[in-house]
Amino acid sequence: MDAVTPRASSRIKDPERTKADILAVATEEFAAFGLSGARVDAIAERTRTSKRMIYYYFGGKEGLYLAVLEKAYADIRQVEADLDLGNVSPAEAIRRLVEFTFDYDEAHPDFIRLVAIENIHRAEHLAGSETIRGLNLGVIQTITDIIARGQREGLFRPDVDPLDVHLMISALCFFRVSNRHTFGAIFSVDLGAPDLRARHKRMVGDAVVGMLALR
Repeated sequence: MDAVTPRASSRIKDPERTKADILAVATEEFAAFGLSGARVDAIAERTRTSKRMIYYYFGGKEGLYLAVLEKAYADIRQVEADLDLGNVSPAEAIRRLVEFTFDYDEAHPDFIRLVAIENIHRAEHLAGSETIRGLNLGVIQTITDIIARGQREGLFRPDVDPLDVHLMISALCFFRVSNRHTFGAIFSVDLGAPDLRARHKRMVGDAVVGMLALR
């Protein structure tokens, strides 16, 4: 009978850590190669598990891909929920949300690539996830609450849809990462340059707060 290595033994005893390791490596694999190009064998090799174990935990390649998407959205929403935006002015709360989104997207290019890949698939996997829908209700409620405070204080316009605000924040922050290489090649600009990054961060905050301001 084959001997059980210490590492294999630890995985048997700690399935949650094993699943976390698989998800971390799978995130990189799917972000780099997409759903069709990613290889479960490569994920198994890098995590020193087996294809059979991955299928046992996640039900197959598409199940693993959906689990990666769910974790990617859960990660950003968890940090977002800890921002404590209720204790600052409405305008500052919106600006902090913008700056968080900007910094998070810049620091997590794999998240941006995963979202772009899922859009190529017309969200057919994400659409079946109640988990992802539930996770994203939180940010809309956060924006709704901030806007309501701003309106009560006579600072924000009355005709604002929270979903539109979320779209505006997401679009302006997402584009810088998703289109960094094409934009940079066309216009000979480095979007990763610190001075330009800082300027764009202020610009996005100004644009969203300015759009909300009561005139």
